[in-house]
Amino acid sequence: MPPRTSLARPAGLSKLHCLPQEAWLQRQAAHQARVRRYADPYLARRSAGRKHPVEDFLFTYYTQKPGQLLRWHPGAGVVLSGPDAAERTGWKYYRTPDDGELAAAGLLPGSAAVTVDVEAFVRDRRDALQFAGIILAGTAARPAQFGCFGLHEWAMVYRQDKFELRHEYLQLRLGSDRTDEVVEENRIRCSHFDAFRFYTPDAVPLNSLAPSRENQRSMEQPGCLHANMDLYKWAYKLAPLLPSDLVMDCFELSWRIRAMDMQASPYDLEEWGYPAILIETAEGKAEYVEHQRAFSDESQELRRRLLRELTPLLQSAGSGPGPAPERTEGQQ
Repeated sequence: MPPRTSLARPAGLSKLHCLPQEAWLQRQAAHQARVRRYADPYLARRSAGRKHPVEDFLFTYYTQKPGQLLRWHPGAGVVLSGPDAAERTGWKYYRTPDDGELAAAGLLPGSAAVTVDVEAFVRDRRDALQFAGIILAGTAARPAQFGCFGLHEWAMVYRQDKFELRHEYLQLRLGSDRTDEVVEENRIRCSHFDAFRFYTPDAVPLNSLAPSRENQRSMEQPGCLHANMDLYKWAYKLAPLLPSDLVMDCFELSWRIRAMDMQASPYDLEEWGYPAILIETAEGKAEYVEHQRAFSDESQELRRRLLRELTPLLQSAGSGPGPAPERTEGQQ
């Protein structure tokens, strides 16, 4: 894929890169095929009234739906030319380039073309853009911590017989009593509020940290599986400013992290095709940390890519602290 040329003017970009219709339709088709590998099985299960404890997660916990993910976006600073581009004039945050922009992109005045409306996005979503920048840059700058061993999932079912069952169709691999003992025998130190908020009430005081929505921007760190899964959230919330290949890179990392997270969970997922990582043992803890370190390295590279895309847009949005997130994922 040829590199896009981005510019930094108040509207977001200073030079537009043109993609002719044949080229962008090929990229769109490749993106849609990539998405359907994950989305089609989920949609088939949903139609049949079936659940999957691992592979439904990115479509049920996060607010981005399969139809939205299927839409391919080139990202800010790209002009899509050709008659098929006209459909996008009805898409949110797209517009027709003016004649000067068409000329800068090497197109004749009046050519059929569209581009992402950076100015409108920044005007409407400035707070979301700034908050994403704060979370991404802050997390990238902190040292990674690797001592949680996935015990957040265990804390979510600690003494669950007293409370509502979290996943009534799944069995605990070690049974309730031994699961509770594992929680009590280990130090629980989850730094991510959106995992911590699902703890059972009896597990909350066992966590050595106190993550909250208020301290989220100073607490998240790049060893955390949930912070790394959330790269997908920050990426899709900024669509269509970001190119879809980057959004899908975040999605696929999140998919693999979710699989490992559930392998290390207290649930018996062998029949689902996910053998357990036995984090109640020293060997299992070592295996967990090995995966966690690899995911941390991948996530940091994705954070750098996201921040490179966002830097001119953040500059156009101005500086200042971001607000609380617009909506908490995983809440109906």
